[in-house]
Amino acid sequence: MNENMERKNTSGRIAAIAIMTAVTMVFTYVVRIPIAPTRGYINLGDVAVFFTAFTFGPFTALISGGLGPAIADIVAGYSQWAPITFAAHGLQGLSAALVMIALSRRKFAEPVAGLAGMIVMVGLYLAGGAFMVGFAAAAVEIPMNILQNAVGVFGGFVLSRAVKKAYPPVSRLAW
Repeated sequence: MNENMERKNTSGRIAAIAIMTAVTMVFTYVVRIPIAPTRGYINLGDVAVFFTAFTFGPFTALISGGLGPAIADIVAGYSQWAPITFAAHGLQGLSAALVMIALSRRKFAEPVAGLAGMIVMVGLYLAGGAFMVGFAAAAVEIPMNILQNAVGVFGGFVLSRAVKKAYPPVSRLAW
């Protein structure tokens, strides 16, 4: 009986990765605000990345947080950013989820986890942008990336709490 239950959990977790990858791609692709100096854009993808981190855990956040936005970059014509996006958003989700686990049951867990994800994402985009377009142009994105992350943390937190309250078994899909 336990083996059957574990198989169901694994199937559910894999489905969660696939669904959250698609959701993250859509959140990233639908609203795009171009940033001229870097030829990049800001978006709502961080809402989905943080929702995934807070709801489904580090492994799912790493995979779907990296793949979804990278696919959106490719589809939207920003292919040059896809590798940096994969690393920045995947590690953003991973770090936020790991901090959430470390601070579980503390009232301030989500904001601190969000800050950890924000530092990773902003730092990696700054480094990647500096390599691609120069430090000055990449630095122009910092305030917008911080704003994008703040919206993502808040939106991800609200959605995660609502989903966990409406459907408590979702926590079993954390990975």
